[in-house]
Amino acid sequence: MRAHVWSLPMTTRFRGITVREGLLLETEAGWGEWSPFVEYDDREVAPWLRCALEAVSGDRPAPVRDRVPVNVTVPAVGPEQAHAIVTRSGCETAKVKVADPGQTPADDLARVEAVRDALGPSGRVRIDVNGLWSVDEAVAAIAVLDKAVGGLEYVEQPCATVEELAAVRRRVDVPIAADESIRRAEDPYRVRELEAADVAVLKVQPLGGVRACLRIAEDIGLPVVVSSALESSVGIAAGVALAAALPELPYACGLATVALLEGDLVDESLLPVDGFLPVVTPSVRPGALSASRAAPERAAWWEERLRRVRELLG
Repeated sequence: MRAHVWSLPMTTRFRGITVREGLLLETEAGWGEWSPFVEYDDREVAPWLRCALEAVSGDRPAPVRDRVPVNVTVPAVGPEQAHAIVTRSGCETAKVKVADPGQTPADDLARVEAVRDALGPSGRVRIDVNGLWSVDEAVAAIAVLDKAVGGLEYVEQPCATVEELAAVRRRVDVPIAADESIRRAEDPYRVRELEAADVAVLKVQPLGGVRACLRIAEDIGLPVVVSSALESSVGIAAGVALAAALPELPYACGLATVALLEGDLVDESLLPVDGFLPVVTPSVRPGALSASRAAPERAAWWEERLRRVRELLG
């Protein structure tokens, strides 16, 4: 098995970063992506590596659909840029980042209104808070943003804890989606037990692979949205494989994030056409891999990280 460390600039600051790094594993059976965020410790990133190892083993479930509906993701940008991102995406659903540190509720409102204008009245708007609101802040902000767009599809992770999600859900009419409360939790099923969410957001890398996510989807008893962890097309393909294998897929998935990267590692990037991604296995392009090769010190950091986490997995 060979490892290739890559680094790609981002088109705009997202999740507090401007460069995305990761590692591709290569075997005769295929390619897998391991790209946990750099601040995560070894224990937390072990499931991410299990996902990559699953991919290079060639073990993927059979798809039940040949394309997957996706949303466009709108970073915490100004309204004009938000409008442009949505307009050129071709998607009918938009997920809008709000509550970004250093921004105001007025900034969020202007961005969400611009997205509604770009989508038109029939498009669906969902917002992602990344757990940054208190319960009272969430209740107040959801009311304002829900009214502004004529109805939010759902609000993703409005607060940090499962208990707070449950409290918000009891006080608002807008559906609540859980992301971090599933993928970064010791017990992902606590969301179900506390009736804290209406929708489960599943991310393949953090949860240990496609088959692990299929088990969670079956057991958690909630509608599922498959979302990305800001991967290259190699990692996105794992998310697409999950979405393609789910028995039901009632929501557009958050897998159209390759557009946030300046470049990719494959021949044909997994970018949406008319709001859908095809169910394909992208082919890694050697030239793109060479062009995106990380600096030697970063490559050494990733290789040492890989060594430690492989030891954890045994």
